[in-house]
Parts: sequence; C-alpha cells; structure tokens
Amino acid sequence: MFTGLIDDVGTIEVVSDTEVGRTLRVACRYDELVPGESIAVNGACLTVREHGAQWFTCAAVVTTLDRTTIADWNAGDRVNLERALRLGDRLGGHLVLGHVDDVATVRHTQTRADAWLVDLQLTPELSLLMAPHGSLTVDGVSLTVNALLPDHGVQLSIIEYTRRHTTLGALTAGCAVHIEADVLAKHVARLVAPHLAAHAIS
Repeated sequence: MFTGLIDDVGTIEVVSDTEVGRTLRVACRYDELVPGESIAVNGACLTVREHGAQWFTCAAVVTTLDRTTIADWNAGDRVNLERALRLGDRLGGHLVLGHVDDVATVRHTQTRADAWLVDLQLTPELSLLMAPHGSLTVDGVSLTVNALLPDHGVQLSIIEYTRRHTTLGALTAGCAVHIEADVLAKHVARLVAPHLAAHAIS
C-alpha cells in the first residue's frame, strides 16, 4: 500500500532482459532497504531483490511488462520512487495499491496562471472510473482530476512543487504514463456492474 507521495526520484543504472522479464538496478537515496520489501517505481509495485548504499535491484515479470512502460525503460531514465506505507504513517495522498491499470498518453500541456495543465487520453473503460476532483495516480504520483474532457480525456492541474520533485515536470505531448484509478471507484464499478447489466437486459 502506498500514498502517491513521491519521496525520491531515482535513476535507472542498469537494465537486464531475462527469460521471465526485466531486472533493473536503480540508484536512489535509500540506505535502509531490506530484501523483499515493496517499492513503487513509477507507480508499479516491485520487490527489492538486492540492495546496497543508495541502490537496489528489482524485477518486472512478463505480465507486468504487458501492462506498463517498463519494457521501454533504459539506463539513465529517471523514475518516481515511494516506499510502502507503514501502519501509523500519515496518509497525505490517497490509497494507492501500486497496481497499474493502464498506460495513458499525454494529449497536451499548457500553463495557465500559476497552474500547469496536463491533458491525458484514457481508454473508455478507465475514463468511467474518473470523477471531477477525484483521485488518480500518474506514474506513482497522487493527483486530483481537474476536469473530465471529451473523448475519454482527463485534465490534471499540477503544482510547481510536484513538477520539481517528481518526473512529471518533463511530460510533453505523446509521453506515455502509468495510470492507477482510485481503488474505491474500481470496487464500486465492480459491484454495480451486474445490476447495470440486468437493467439493460430488462
């Protein structure tokens, strides 16, 4: 479980392809990691395999590569990092599972007064889980839906602090980002789906 509040931006040092996926070595600020702990890497929950002073390795299996952008990552890429939430920690963002639902594409970015607006293109299925001023996670960052856009789009309003302390400040049109919808929205959608289907049939 995570909060979507990024506590470090790491750099991928080594990428190794294997028969079952990819292994990554990531440089970071952490000195006290333990093998087996969970860490969100651009919003994807991965497991620490080995670690040392300010570095760790993790692996992404084939199913993870299928639903993320990890297959396209290279040495030198910067990634948002968050260690797992501990019981009793402040929940400053929202409940984030580290399970990437889909990959979205940046439609457009613009500056309006003191806000930086980022428009994303979602799939129809994912856009149904969005609500104005609701929560979503973009590359591991907890954000608020600023507006719903036509054709399954969503707009984000990103503050300067977030631009400077995460990788989101480098987003441009065409960039691919990990999206995790709010877990509450996903459960509600799952629970009401049979009732909506029955109503449609009747």
